[in-house]
Amino acid sequence: MRAPGFFGLVLFSAFLLTACDNEGDTTTGFVTPPGGDPVPVVVNSPGQIAQQSADDYNANTNGLITGATLQSWIDDWSANRPTGISGRLIILQVSNGDAGAEYITPKSTSGVLTYSMDTGRLVMNRSNGVITTQSMVPDGSTIDSILADYGIDPLNDMVVCAMGTGGASHAMRMGRCWYMLRYWGVPKENLAVLNGGANSPLVLDPAYLGAEATCDENVAETDCLPRSGQVSVRNLPQDNTALQATMEDVLDVVTGEKQAFVWDARNEAQYVGESFQNGGSKQGHPLGTYQLDYTNLLLIEDGSFRFKNKSHLSRYMNGETVDGAQFVYYDSGATIPLGIGNAYQAGDTIITYCETTFRAMITGFASVAILGQPTRFYDGAMVEWNSLSHIQDLNGQFILPADSPWRTDTNDRSVYVYGESAAISPRIIDDPYAAHADAIILADKAYKRGTSSGGGDGGGGGGGSGLPANPCGG
Repeated sequence: MRAPGFFGLVLFSAFLLTACDNEGDTTTGFVTPPGGDPVPVVVNSPGQIAQQSADDYNANTNGLITGATLQSWIDDWSANRPTGISGRLIILQVSNGDAGAEYITPKSTSGVLTYSMDTGRLVMNRSNGVITTQSMVPDGSTIDSILADYGIDPLNDMVVCAMGTGGASHAMRMGRCWYMLRYWGVPKENLAVLNGGANSPLVLDPAYLGAEATCDENVAETDCLPRSGQVSVRNLPQDNTALQATMEDVLDVVTGEKQAFVWDARNEAQYVGESFQNGGSKQGHPLGTYQLDYTNLLLIEDGSFRFKNKSHLSRYMNGETVDGAQFVYYDSGATIPLGIGNAYQAGDTIITYCETTFRAMITGFASVAILGQPTRFYDGAMVEWNSLSHIQDLNGQFILPADSPWRTDTNDRSVYVYGESAAISPRIIDDPYAAHADAIILADKAYKRGTSSGGGDGGGGGGGSGLPANPCGG
C-alpha cells in the first residue's frame, strides 16, 4: 500500500492542471469517507454543480424546499425523509423569530435538530494573492470546525438553511449558508434552503415554531453545541470550488478571453457609479456586465421573502419585463433594457456579484439551484474590484501602484467614477504584481486533499484591519 503522501503529490499536481469552466468533470486523486475505501475526487464544472428545481417548489426534496415539505419531515422524519438520506435533519437558522416563536421546533428524539448560528461563521477575510478581501467563503479548517461543532455528517444528514424571520439580509445569509457548504463539497441531495422566513404563515404553520432550540450559540450562557462531528470536508469527494469566480476570472471575461453572462445584483445607482459603499475608491461596474436588482426575485410585499415562482425567474433571464423590472446594460451614460431574447443564452455560465456577494446569494441561488443554470459567484465582488485602483486612500497612500497589472480603474476594464480620497478606506494589498489571483482556490483545493498549495495560503480571519465592516444590503 502506498503512503497517503503519495496520493497527496498526485492530487496536487493534477488539480493544478484542472480548469473550472464548463468542462467535463475531472478526477484528481482520492479522499476517504469515514469507514470507507478511497474514492476519486471529482472536480465539478459549474454546469455539473447546478440543479434545477421542479416547477412546483413543493416537489423538491433538496435545493429550494417549501415549508410544507419541512413540516412533513418534522412530523415523521424516519418515514418522510428523502430517499438516500439515512441521518438526521439538521436545521441551521441564520435569524430568529419573535419571542416565543424564535425557532423551528426540534424533535431531538426523532433526529430533528435546530441550531441558531453565529452568522459570523459564514464568511472570513481572505487573500487571493493580490488583495485581502472581506466576506469570502470560509477556509477548510473553519468549515471543519462548523461540521464538528454542530455534529453534521454531510454525507448522511439533511442540512436545511433557514431564516426564522424573513428579511433581505437574512435571505442573503441563508444563501451564504448554502454556498459555503456546497462549495466545500456537500452533496446537493443533502442540502436545502427553506423558501421564505419561517415566521410567515405563508411559509410555515406557526405550530411548528417555539421558544426552544437544540442550541442557540448566540444567546446560550453555556456551551450547548454538541461538538461531536467526525466528518471533514477532506472526506467529501466533490470539488465544487468552481462555484467561486475569482477577480482574474472576471478580468478574463472583460478582456474577451472567456465568455460569461455577468450579473450585477446591486441597485442601478451603484451600477452606474452614483452611489458609493464600503469606503470604495471608485464605483461603477466591470465592462460588459448586466444589472438586475436582487430584490426583484423575491416576494417582499407579503413579508415572506420567498422566491418568485420559477416561470417568473425564467422570464427575467429571457430579458422580459416582469413586475416592472428587467435586465439592463450601460451605454453612453444611460441604462438600456437588454430586450427579449437578448439576456441569458442557454449554455452560458453566469457570474454574479454585488458589493460583497451577499445580495448576489439571492441571484446566484436562483440561477444555480432553481433554474439549473451554470453559475459562479464572484465572491470578492465590487468591494474588491473597486479597490484595485491607483488612487490615494484617506491616509494618502496609493492603493495600487500605477504599473500594477491588476488595476481595474482603466476605461478598457470598468465604467467608473472615482471617490473622494478622504472617504476611501485603506486596503490590504498583499502583492500588486502577483502572477495570479487564485490563491484562495488553490488553498482550498490543497486543504481538501491534505497538500500544500505552494503559494499564498488564501487564509485570513474575521475582522482584518483596514477592511470596512460587512454591510452588503441596500
